[in-house]
This record gives sequence, C-alpha cells and structure tokens, in this order.
Amino acid sequence: MDKIDFKKRDRMLYQPPAGRFVTVEVPALPYVMVDGCGDPNTAPAYLQAVPWLYAVSYALKFALKAEGQDYVVPPLEALWSADDPASFIARRKDEWSWTVMIRTPERIAADLFEAAITQSRKKRGDAPASLRHETLEEGRCLQTLHVGAYDDEGPTLAHLHDELMPARGYTFAGPHHEIYLSDPRRTASARLKTILRQPVRALQTGAPSRP
Repeated sequence: MDKIDFKKRDRMLYQPPAGRFVTVEVPALPYVMVDGCGDPNTAPAYLQAVPWLYAVSYALKFALKAEGQDYVVPPLEALWSADDPASFIARRKDEWSWTVMIRTPERIAADLFEAAITQSRKKRGDAPASLRHETLEEGRCLQTLHVGAYDDEGPTLAHLHDELMPARGYTFAGPHHEIYLSDPRRTASARLKTILRQPVRALQTGAPSRP
C-alpha cells in the first residue's frame, strides 16, 4: 500500500525558501477545522481544538488505511485574522481570531468523518461546536519559511504588509496562514520552522501585478 505524504508530493506548498517570499498558487484543499478566538497560549477553546483535530485526523487515517488508502497526517495549520492586521506585528494575541486545521485526503465521505468524530468523542468528550470538514480555496499566495520563535515573526510580516505587497500591487485576499512544520514540544524556539502564507489579490481588477 502506498502512503501519501502531502509534504513530499506537494513540495511547492510546503518548501518555500527561508527569508524570502515566493508566489504560489494554492489549489482548493480539504481540512478538518475548528474556529475560535483569543490568545492561543491561554484560550480554553484553542487548547481543546488542537487535540480534537489530531484525534479526528488519526481516526480518519486508520479508517482509510483499513480501506487500502494510507497517508501521513500532515502538520497543524492555522488561519489568523484580526480587525487590525497590525495586531499580528504587535503580537496582541487577545485580539486574534483563528481557525486551526489539519489537511485530509480528497473525497472524505460524510459518514466516515462522522464516524471519526464518534470514535474521538469516547476519549475527548464533547466536540467543539465548529468542528467540521471543509475545503479551503486560497489561490495566489505569497509565502516564506520563518525559522525562529513565533513571536519573532513581526518584522517579517511588517515587511510583507508594508513593503512587499504594496510594491507588487497586492492587497489581502484572506486570513494570514501558518503551517507548523516543527513540534514546539520537542524543538527549541530558535529552530522552529513555520511557513507564513498570505493570500493576495491585485488592488484593482485587471491591474498588473508582479509574480
């Protein structure tokens, strides 16, 4: 049985250069998702959401493996938004809204997903109300690899928001997106690897923009 590893198969999505933003066209991708708001370090909703995502993702993995389709559970990802994008640069985490998520293979049947929730509920109790399986469409994005602590992302995001996007004629086309390639429980903060991705669109319809 072949085991799908999205990070290896879809290298353009998961291997951007460090310290330099590149353009990537992101196709519609399915995820297990949970929404919430507040500081991810302290918000009870966030601390509940992440274990639930992993529980359901592994339940799906083993169910699919029994049917002859195996895959590597991908890394945790999150969409971050705030009324003021400067909240990310200033790290005002209480102002953040988020969607944490883990990618799945295509064509997950609804009954298979519900069975994964039922199985996970035996260990985790009540599921988050927003837990769902949904497709995310981002299209054109700028992304880079950030190496270091999460709280050190500010200067990179300031460069993206204040210099790079205006210079290329882009504005925001979706929430700030992060992909966590490292396990913070096992990796020193200075060595954490995080993909920073920002969906973008041209400021005016038909206006030229640099790739």
